[in-house]
Amino acid sequence: MNETSRNEIRVLIADDHAIVRQGLAFFLGLQPDLRVVGEAANGAEAVERAAALRPDVVLMDLFMPEKNGIEATRDIRARDRETKIIVLTSFSDQDHVLSAIKAGANGYLLKDADPAAIADAVRGAHAGLAQLHPAAAAQLMSHVAAEAAPPPAGRTSAPDALTARESEILRLIARGYSNKEIAAACDIAEKTVKTHVSSLLSKLGVADRTQAALYAVKHGLAEPGP
Repeated sequence: MNETSRNEIRVLIADDHAIVRQGLAFFLGLQPDLRVVGEAANGAEAVERAAALRPDVVLMDLFMPEKNGIEATRDIRARDRETKIIVLTSFSDQDHVLSAIKAGANGYLLKDADPAAIADAVRGAHAGLAQLHPAAAAQLMSHVAAEAAPPPAGRTSAPDALTARESEILRLIARGYSNKEIAAACDIAEKTVKTHVSSLLSKLGVADRTQAALYAVKHGLAEPGP
């Protein structure tokens, strides 16, 4: 292997639209320091290809069959902390941005970005820099500001108010688990999970699962489990 190939940034493209994959592969292939090592047409394939190819950076679509981009990001991150993942999507709403970041994405870009900006983002992510579209950054700032606000009167934000089971479920929510996945992990019924989630949201004084996850991260309650 020569010096040039060692310095190349290896990229995996995951998108269910062939024309998007082909367009990205063509442009990135023109860059002397970037090399597309593989493509994936769905989330499950993205996880498999990432494990087999060990790319430096994955460009990840959010909406794909079999496994969505959030789930694929979480699965890749669980196996490999070194590979960088940049979500590349058409959606910039708060729920998608926050879900992607919580799942372990290193960046969040919109598909209307200039191809040169995408190439630069790949380089930046590989260098360890967060890559956020301005719209995504604005959503994050807005949510962090809301999380920093004092809880409503009469509500408590003290972790001690949660039961051991509620604390366990809060950690799993922060790791991006669905109610079904939480039920399997805790060996309880999904209906019981919903009851615990409603209770912990009320105790923490937050409106939804996303705010609960941010609360857990902010207060150091989101450490990865076994």
